[in-house]
Amino acid sequence: MTNTLERLRVFLVKDYKRQPERLTFEAPLDSLGIDSLGTVELRWTIEDTFQIKLPPEPVALPNLADVVRYIDALMVSQAVAPVRPSAAEPVLRVT
Repeated sequence: MTNTLERLRVFLVKDYKRQPERLTFEAPLDSLGIDSLGTVELRWTIEDTFQIKLPPEPVALPNLADVVRYIDALMVSQAVAPVRPSAAEPVLRVT
């Protein structure tokens, strides 16, 4: 599992109360049940967490794997160093 997916999973579970076992690469975004306000908040959280700027125009991202690839590509294109969780950040472990 990528570090990007792990970090996404942490705040989707914590802030959006999603079940961790449903947050796989194949999980369709529309199955997460995040409303339009939640989507705006999610954008802000992604920008803050990954230190990137998301473009204002919508992008088709059908599943979490697409979101991970998109975030990783933006980090590269915006020359952001990979984000590694600090010891103080919670890390979600699904067993």
